[in-house]
Amino acid sequence: MAHGNINHVEFPADDPERAKRFYSAVAGWSFSEPEGMPGYHMFQSGEGYGGAIGLRGVSTGPRLRLYIHVASVEDALAASTANGGTTVEPKTDIPGWGWFAVVDDPEGNQIGLFEAAPRE
Repeated sequence: MAHGNINHVEFPADDPERAKRFYSAVAGWSFSEPEGMPGYHMFQSGEGYGGAIGLRGVSTGPRLRLYIHVASVEDALAASTANGGTTVEPKTDIPGWGWFAVVDDPEGNQIGLFEAAPRE
C-alpha cells in the first residue's frame, strides 16, 4: 500500500449490531472481531482496504475517523505538529499489524495515521 492512501475507516456506533446490519445490507460487508480487540468489528472493502464498526467512545473514537497509510508514524506526527496539527493519541503498537496515532488537523478534523509492520 502506498504512502498517503486512505486504507481504513472507523464507524462509531451507538448500536454496533444495528450498524453492522445496515452496512451488510447496503454495502455487502461481512464482519469479524479480531483476537484481542473485543467489540471491534472489522470488514474488508477491497484488497488492503476496509475498516471497523465499534461502540462509540469505547472500541472506536466518538466520531468517524479515516486512517491514512504513512511510511513513518513518527515523521507524520512531526509533520502534523509543524503544520498546525495536534496529536490526540501518540504512536501506539498494534501487535502483528503495525502502529497508529491520531491527530486533529488545523481545521478540526480527526484522522488516524497507520504504519504497517514490515512483512517477513
